[in-house]
Amino acid sequence: MIYMTEIKNLSSRLYELLKEKKLMISTAESCTGGLIGKTLTDISGISAHYGYGFITYSNEAKQNLLGVKKETLASFGAVSAETVKEMATGALLKSGSDISVSVSGIAGPGGGSEEKPVGLVYIGIKSKDNDAKSHRFIFAGTREEVRLETVKKAIELVIEEIENIR
Repeated sequence: MIYMTEIKNLSSRLYELLKEKKLMISTAESCTGGLIGKTLTDISGISAHYGYGFITYSNEAKQNLLGVKKETLASFGAVSAETVKEMATGALLKSGSDISVSVSGIAGPGGGSEEKPVGLVYIGIKSKDNDAKSHRFIFAGTREEVRLETVKKAIELVIEEIENIR
């Protein structure tokens, strides 16, 4: 089980890195429905480093707000490496941020398949200095546990990306 304290500590570490490197972050969330943004905005002072939070639960929102290609969604689906890379790129371009993180997954309890089981999550990261990357995970647990694991891992990946830029 993920403890909120662990996520809070990671968020504080991310905030300190954003502040130190004078960076802006944006988020593009599907399966987490704004939990990453909520976690970040729990930190006093984050407004100087967090400008945009996109909640793009539907495919239409992914296309209209982030510029995810219809062809990408048709060929690979919303829960795919290709989609989260396009989501992260779109969030970065639309917001003018220095770094963005995107998530799309199947939190459950239903909606999974043999090819894409419940707990499957893709996380995308895009920074101005690097090409978009995607990371694939399968998290176990309840819907809430999958979503919290996703938030934790997304923040860890952003920290890792920031530590490797500039």
